Amino acid sequence: MKSSSFKIFLVEDDIWYAEILEYHLSMNPDYDIEKFTTAESCLKEMYRRPNMVCMDYSLPDMTGKELLKKLQKSYADIPVVMVSGQEDIKIAVEILQETNVHDYLVKDEDTKDRLWKAVIKIKELNVLEQQVEELKEELGKKYDFNEAIKGNSPAMESLFARMVKACDNNITVSITGETGTGKELAARCIHYNSGRQKKSFVAVNMSAIPSELIESELFGHEKGAFTGAHTRRIGKFEEANKGTIFLDEIADMDLATQTKMLRVLQEREVTRVGGNSVIKLDVRVIVATHKNLAQEVREGRFREDLYFRILGLPIELPPLRERKNDVLVLAKFFADNFCKNNNKKNKLFSQAAKSKLMQYHYPGNVRELKAVVELACVMSDEHEIQDIDITFNSLTSFSDFILEENTLKGYTAKIVQHFMDKYQDDVAMVAQKLDIGKSTLYKMIKRGDV
Repeated sequence: MKSSSFKIFLVEDDIWYAEILEYHLSMNPDYDIEKFTTAESCLKEMYRRPNMVCMDYSLPDMTGKELLKKLQKSYADIPVVMVSGQEDIKIAVEILQETNVHDYLVKDEDTKDRLWKAVIKIKELNVLEQQVEELKEELGKKYDFNEAIKGNSPAMESLFARMVKACDNNITVSITGETGTGKELAARCIHYNSGRQKKSFVAVNMSAIPSELIESELFGHEKGAFTGAHTRRIGKFEEANKGTIFLDEIADMDLATQTKMLRVLQEREVTRVGGNSVIKLDVRVIVATHKNLAQEVREGRFREDLYFRILGLPIELPPLRERKNDVLVLAKFFADNFCKNNNKKNKLFSQAAKSKLMQYHYPGNVRELKAVVELACVMSDEHEIQDIDITFNSLTSFSDFILEENTLKGYTAKIVQHFMDKYQDDVAMVAQKLDIGKSTLYKMIKRGDV
């Protein structure tokens, strides 16, 4: 086969059906398909390392699940798509949860088209993984997307694709997502897989810097520039020169700082407070916020020209509740890491524990799941974590609203106040989440209900 071809092993004992799939896939000349009618015949040739395996669930010498386990043991990095006449949803869920199968397709008139799309996704991921491998140097696998950011849900595949695009150039990146979704980790992954990986990555939490110090913190100051400036200070932008600066919670800047920030980003130069020398900058900018920046602009809290200056390549990190398939993947990763760092034997999760983890809504996102899993590792006295070992300590729950008797109006005010706090008084976002009109919220605020 040609070095540029994409090798597919097709395991199907129905010769007629195998030929249909082969004919359909062969429409792409880059695909090199090799057919097998038994699991054993496929296993004997796996040393040749195909790019993917497409297999039937019902094979003459073993079930698809048995073959999957054998492949997972020795060739876990090779993606597998299962094509089956088995429509039992329990079997499909079991296979998706317990194995590394990339996709499970039920045989019907649309199978060949869904398989075509699955192969395209796998091939794209294969290309992206090769690009990431080429970028790794002294940091090894620490900031490999698939190592640092765990997940194989469609939302995460889309995220990885965007992140790889961000690595190929110096475009400004704007990362949005709820608290706890891993915005800084995503920014670090982009930096350490880019051409600037050997230079500095400087993270600045804009909400943590007092307004009177922010200009000095970002742009630096000269000795004697103000009371207490006993020495020259290099600002964060200078510190990040030739590298990347990560401005977290950028929506929390006041308008005066936004004006100065706009000039620095436009001119790509900075002048220290109390100084006259202009310092040229070659810095990659990545910004992040949990707020809706467009709404901040509409309500006059964020400059429109700065908004368009920093928008660049938008990357949205999905909340954990929208990527439920990743919960168990992340839980295992956190448990393995915790046990390794604390010299404990790796722990497994019982089926009841898995179900409990899957049913929770994770308002604190990945950060909360990590805390929950680490506590479960501590509480578990056995090799297997049980559901009783898992404790959720969410700061908010429905029970918080009904601890004491209240009127319907009072309960409504509590619920609205909870969402106003959660989304930083973003009226448009709260109205959307609660499915009520913005005018209703404004009336409640005017009356003092919230």
